[in-house]
Amino acid sequence: MLELFSLILPPMHWLQSLDTALFHFINSTLSNPVFDWFMPVLSGGRGAMPWFTLAVVIAFITAMIRGGARGRICALLILIVIAAGDPLIVGTIKNALARPRPFLVLPDDIVRLNRPGSGSMPSAHAANWFAAVTVLFLFYGRKVWPFYLMAAAVAFSRVYVGVHYPGDVTAGAIFGTGYAIALVVMAQAFWDFIGQRFFPGWHERLPILISPKPKAQSPKPGESAGEKPSTSNLQPSTSQTEWLRLGYCVIVFALIARWIYLASGLIGLSGDEAYQWLWSKHLALSYYSKPLGIAYIQWAGTHIVGDTNLGVRFFSPVFAAILSFMVLRFLAREIGARAAFWMLLVTFATPLLVAGSLLMTIDPPLVLCWMWAVIAGWRAVQADGKTRDWLSVGLALGLGFLCKPTAAYQIVCWAIFFALQPSARIHLRKPGPWLALAIFAFCTLPPVIWNAQHGWITLHHVAGNAGLGQKWHFTFKYLGEFIGAEIGLFNPVFFVAALWATFAFWKKRQEKPLWLFLFCMGAPVFFGHVLYAFHSRILPNWIAPAVPPMFCLMAVFWHDRRAVKPLLTAGLVIGIVISVFMYDSDLIGKIVSKLPGDVDVSHRLGRGYSEAAKLIESEREKFGTNSFIIANDYGSAGLYTFYSPAAHAAAITDQPLVYCEWSDEPANQFYFWPEYNYLQTRRGQNALYVRHLDAYKLEHGWLWKWLNHEPVTNRDIPPQQPAPAAIADHFETVTNLGVYEIKLRDGRIFHRVQIFGCYHLK
Repeated sequence: MLELFSLILPPMHWLQSLDTALFHFINSTLSNPVFDWFMPVLSGGRGAMPWFTLAVVIAFITAMIRGGARGRICALLILIVIAAGDPLIVGTIKNALARPRPFLVLPDDIVRLNRPGSGSMPSAHAANWFAAVTVLFLFYGRKVWPFYLMAAAVAFSRVYVGVHYPGDVTAGAIFGTGYAIALVVMAQAFWDFIGQRFFPGWHERLPILISPKPKAQSPKPGESAGEKPSTSNLQPSTSQTEWLRLGYCVIVFALIARWIYLASGLIGLSGDEAYQWLWSKHLALSYYSKPLGIAYIQWAGTHIVGDTNLGVRFFSPVFAAILSFMVLRFLAREIGARAAFWMLLVTFATPLLVAGSLLMTIDPPLVLCWMWAVIAGWRAVQADGKTRDWLSVGLALGLGFLCKPTAAYQIVCWAIFFALQPSARIHLRKPGPWLALAIFAFCTLPPVIWNAQHGWITLHHVAGNAGLGQKWHFTFKYLGEFIGAEIGLFNPVFFVAALWATFAFWKKRQEKPLWLFLFCMGAPVFFGHVLYAFHSRILPNWIAPAVPPMFCLMAVFWHDRRAVKPLLTAGLVIGIVISVFMYDSDLIGKIVSKLPGDVDVSHRLGRGYSEAAKLIESEREKFGTNSFIIANDYGSAGLYTFYSPAAHAAAITDQPLVYCEWSDEPANQFYFWPEYNYLQTRRGQNALYVRHLDAYKLEHGWLWKWLNHEPVTNRDIPPQQPAPAAIADHFETVTNLGVYEIKLRDGRIFHRVQIFGCYHLK
């Protein structure tokens, strides 16, 4: 490649000289106070980018609500062309050419904006603007010419502020225009191929994407030329089927996309996931804090894909896909396929459900089993309900319990439903509900047997987490924290819509038994935790099984009320935008700048732990190849084991390399594995004790400095603490080796660890 460029560049030296001359003319000769202020704004500087992003989101929402078929298709294609073109085409060419930015080679470059770290050619700003405007032009013709002026002004501004050559923005404009046209052509070809086969009704009415107008139909025999042709052949069964097919396509696409995302390693494992991965290497009837379900799920995933991020999380997208399929089919039967499809999209705009589709914790299988029991239960309580439906309810609840004991909450939900719906009590005289209860009881045997053998430790642990040992007294200390967290995890719009539905439906509870049933399957869990928040802190994910039933109630309550649809559409768009940033928090850097590591939420998802494990392993080798590592908590022990190749290999032997700080009382699952009692197995050896430090607090006013692209520092650096007394007692000598910063490739500090050298275990 370098030889090729050496042959090409000398003959084109005149072009480089022309590019540089034009750059100096625009960047220096044309300098004036007005441009000095306005051009950085056009380039997204001076705090303009967040406002521009807000305007784009509002425009997108408006197009989806008021734009009709043409506006919606155009907006979606613009979204696709930018989301795909920027990283795949522009990013690839930038990395391949690696042309230095002007400020790196021209000492007289006047830089009026923050200096980007990527290559110079082509300009992503120019490519994105011209791609978007080209799509607009293909749909709306010459009416959009002012947007071409805007795109040209943005391209000009990139040269004026000193971050691109004129050739960079010219190339960006050409590339953006080209791949935008290619995308529209490909979209039309794809629509012709798939539409005629799977969506014939829609394709007949919308044969050409860039001209979405109903296709004129020839009058049938017996119809006059002025008579409106019949469209009954397209409604309603054909349309319902097509909405379902579209839903299936979205589910399959999301499943594959999530697998690819997880395989990319963009985010690492959380502490709980890595800790439970170790459980999967020690299969048992139950574990210290959870039943056996999560260990066997991870065992299956890692046997399919391997001990990788994808292997650990393999089934989280699968569970999300099955849940989506069940809810889509259920709501399609009850309120129609179109409303069911939009409810499907809601799951992609709800942060709690988005997290559950990626993270392999105990909540995704619990939520799936809970909703399986709800749907099977609705069939079971019908007049023609079958015993097999009740058996499905019992199996679903039992499997849910094997993942998380709070599946038992649904028994209380069923009791409330039978109390509020007299007509359903007839089923209590039949064997179905009791058989379901028997199956559920049978599924509880593994954790019951294990706990009976281990002093009922899980019960003590759960009671401690819930604060059951605390004296009961009402406090508002935790309520606001809980409600605020749920507003964010539900999506603010959906939170209000779901709560409104749980109250407003009450007047029609007798004539709408489905509404009452969904209320009973979700609302008691949510409001029960609200009440308990007056006593103790409630973790936001504890209400996870209540979300799908409450959202289904929201869907059946609001689906025929057109007045609220614009608001729900806005919530959908806002939620999807938030979800995109959840997938990759670095995308915020496209708008403002990358978040400081201490406040970037992705550090809680294991990001940076791979770098931490490498650093710790390197220090261990320096300290002594026969030494071992002691982590200060179970999550860190799991993460260091997973991401350190040496520790990873040792995890399946009788002498692991990474241990959790030992306790004489059961504090985690390591207590029950003899090989992890380093006091017995590692006597006389040296160790590194690693304490993972909490994120440092940032300086006051950091948000405004970050928005203005100014450096952000930490407010207070906490003093280094001594090693725990137990560690000091267990070793003859303990030395503080200092605090180590864990940095990503971009230089941001994501974690800090304090390491102690521990000599000669007594």
